[in-house]
Amino acid sequence: MARLIPTAQRRILSSSSSLIHRLPPQSHHCCPSIQSQNATSTPLFHCRPYSTHEFTKSPVQNYILRILRNEIEYQAEYAPPHQPETKFNSFTVQDRPGEQWMTMSGISGDNEDIKIEVTMFDGFVTVPRVGEDASGHDVCLHISVLVDIYKGDDGSNALEFVCSAWPNSLEIQKVYILSQDKKQARPYMGPNFRSMDGKLQKMLREFLEARGVNNELSRFLHEYMMNKDRIELVRWLGIVKSFVEK
Repeated sequence: MARLIPTAQRRILSSSSSLIHRLPPQSHHCCPSIQSQNATSTPLFHCRPYSTHEFTKSPVQNYILRILRNEIEYQAEYAPPHQPETKFNSFTVQDRPGEQWMTMSGISGDNEDIKIEVTMFDGFVTVPRVGEDASGHDVCLHISVLVDIYKGDDGSNALEFVCSAWPNSLEIQKVYILSQDKKQARPYMGPNFRSMDGKLQKMLREFLEARGVNNELSRFLHEYMMNKDRIELVRWLGIVKSFVEK
């Protein structure tokens, strides 16, 4: 799978920072909400005995540390992340701590290996609010998904689908032949999916759906990434706090 990661990162430019924390809370209305399940409460930091070392820090350092501790406590109380899922239907889910990606893998009944690379939230669109008294717009978050399907034992070529995962739907954007032939400097990348014949579009969607890559997967990914986004934020806050404390 490692050989696919550079390819995925060349084709999809994910956000360098967590998108969800830059949006107002009301903007998440159209996305599935995350509730902590089976979350265990553990102390995020411990009281330390009095030390004169604390007085060697500058006022700025102490101020930063106070803000970081408050933010960590707030995140833990507001919506503590739960342990990431490791299975979804027939797929094995592998988190990549500290990265903006997660990986899924599975095997279909046709002797196919399926590898899926998924970004954290990397975009959004605004949509009108619904309802009689609704006004204004909501934000729907976007996730980029790469699906590689290998046939047979040689694994020489793969059919790669570049998809967009929205809160309740999965859309195909592009279909490639992913060749392991290193001699091809500029391989043909295929037509835009929406420019294909309608019947071919329908068959390719059904091809993915038969392998479990469907709207249900899209909903799972949004729930998973909501949780991962919070995990990565708390991890980042802890790393920064440890650095400032040194």
